[in-house]
Amino acid sequence: MFRKANSRDAIVLLLLALPALAHFLIFKYIPLAGNVIAFQDYNIFAGVFESKWVGFKHFQFMFQYAEFKTVLKNSLKFGLYSILFGFPAPLLLAMLLNEIRKSWFKRMTQTLVYLPHFLSWVIVGGIFTELLANEGVINRALGLFGMEPVSFLTEPRYFMGMVVGLGIWKEVGWSMIIYLAALSGINPNLYEAAMVDGAGRFKQAWHITLPSIMPAIIVLLLLRIGHVLDANVEQILFFLNPLNREAGEVFDTYVYRVGLMGSQYSYTTAIGLFKAFVGIILVVGLNTLSRKTTGESIY
Repeated sequence: MFRKANSRDAIVLLLLALPALAHFLIFKYIPLAGNVIAFQDYNIFAGVFESKWVGFKHFQFMFQYAEFKTVLKNSLKFGLYSILFGFPAPLLLAMLLNEIRKSWFKRMTQTLVYLPHFLSWVIVGGIFTELLANEGVINRALGLFGMEPVSFLTEPRYFMGMVVGLGIWKEVGWSMIIYLAALSGINPNLYEAAMVDGAGRFKQAWHITLPSIMPAIIVLLLLRIGHVLDANVEQILFFLNPLNREAGEVFDTYVYRVGLMGSQYSYTTAIGLFKAFVGIILVVGLNTLSRKTTGESIY
């Protein structure tokens, strides 16, 4: 592009790309230099250049700190639950919608299921806090059947299932769009040939639909695996309270509480580097495994 910058079209394309390039440079790459404070006793008044270097002190403290093990366990549990239950959900929903022949009903259903994506977690949290409260609609409905009220918002055993379930409900429709786009690219002649051979809906889905969209599935799964230790801060923080903190504290909320509120910048930056390292190892390892087994990979 730069070699052909004398052409008018190339200059226009370069100018169009500049805002995106500037965004990634300013907000993604330059801030990476700030990770150096993980190896310092960073003082906000002294700055990066005058703070004391301490090597791997914060990493050693991280693995020795008892609270870190609990946060790691909760983060892994949240990430694995989100992948195990949340990743197949948009795929299954897209395949079900793809079987609908009434176009108006298909469009209406698709619109309804991805509308929650546009609601902030403050709104979603407020709605479900009222629904799941001890005097909320759900507990009142349980009372009609003679059942005792359930403390969904304070019992630690309900926290992970509740938060993961709400996350799936909120984002399943939006994630489904990618699979619908992949499904639309399948040659309809394949289904017609399968019907002639006597294949039913299930066999068509198993032998035609899934293999045809497998590249999209593999790419999205690998990208999701890289964020296994990540969580939406608003999603967790809204439902987190002192009664369920032991079961609900994850890395992102821990960094917010200890790093920003407690001013332990170096320690929480070390945690961020640990998360990034784990994500890179998982993506590289599973990408290699996928390339050898299925022939699909992201690079």
